[in-house]
Amino acid sequence: MKRRLFLTRTAQGITLAAGASAFPTPAVSQGLRRLKLVTTWPRDFPGLGTGAQRLADAITQMSAGRLVVKVYAAGELVPPFESFDAVSGGAADIYHAFEHYWQNRSRAFNFFAAVPYGLTAGEMAAWIYHGGGQELWDELSAGFNIKPFQVGNTGAQLGGWFNKEINDINEFKGLKIRMPGLGGEVLKRIGAVPVPLAGVKIFPALLAGTIDATEWAGPWNDLALGFYKVAKYYYYPGFHEPGTALSAGMNLKVWDSLDDSLKAVVSQAMAAENAISRAEYSARNADALFTLRQKHRVDMRRFTDGTLKAIGSASGEVVAALGTGGDALTRKIYDDFKKFRSKALSWSHLGEQSFWNARILPFTY
Repeated sequence: MKRRLFLTRTAQGITLAAGASAFPTPAVSQGLRRLKLVTTWPRDFPGLGTGAQRLADAITQMSAGRLVVKVYAAGELVPPFESFDAVSGGAADIYHAFEHYWQNRSRAFNFFAAVPYGLTAGEMAAWIYHGGGQELWDELSAGFNIKPFQVGNTGAQLGGWFNKEINDINEFKGLKIRMPGLGGEVLKRIGAVPVPLAGVKIFPALLAGTIDATEWAGPWNDLALGFYKVAKYYYYPGFHEPGTALSAGMNLKVWDSLDDSLKAVVSQAMAAENAISRAEYSARNADALFTLRQKHRVDMRRFTDGTLKAIGSASGEVVAALGTGGDALTRKIYDDFKKFRSKALSWSHLGEQSFWNARILPFTY
């Protein structure tokens, strides 16, 4: 889900705080350290803005007030997509975002959010925490004076809202669909026409027929935007973002300035938010899907196996081009990601997927 288009790059007219020093430190008074957390979301936006506030509160409380974190929603301190530069340069201390927002800095950041046919939420956490992903992420981010953390996951996303039936891969040809980023690159390879649109413009575009389809997120966030009112079909599964990780990046010099006890507090608060966010999305998506199907009678459609295979092949081409076309570090990250994905795929198939298949068999429970 490329929610960055929900927030436009217009100005917001707010610029980075001037005069950030070459060696930034958070504001310090009476033994307290005050940290500025900037987000790419509107304040209180479900799951995203609320998650950023929950993280800030956790750090403040777990540190017994030694660290006091104040949240600035998108545009309140800096424009949303200047959050990375604000933290890197010291005008802010922490950002809360998706890493693929920073792909203009390095395309390798995509691997730490989501790539088409990549890792599920559980697999992503496994790679980061126990598969070497964090070390590679640290290496990438250190070049920008950032210490990164995973702080949530939207979980599996669905395939999108369509006003045309998709019975085979050929029906994507000429289809006007709002799907930015790597997912849009994949669909372009199979003949679709990706249309860049800010989130607030999607509903009227579907209503007017300017676009034929859109992706956004999962049922929770999709329900809030009312797409069921203007689209005939809700397709699944999603291929483009199988489990999109949320991230928090702290200014590296600020991180290095913390003593070991405060580093432990920050790390544990980040890990706790990662678990809480993932669970929240699972719960809210289930509730929202029930509402969409039972109350609004949404017509759920599954992409055919042939369609999914063709999209899978195109996805492999796009991700390979991303991984092999960059610098040495990007190639290193891609190679590690691909190796971990192969191992995870084997276990997930025999473990969770086989159980899921068994659980939907017709029996009394």
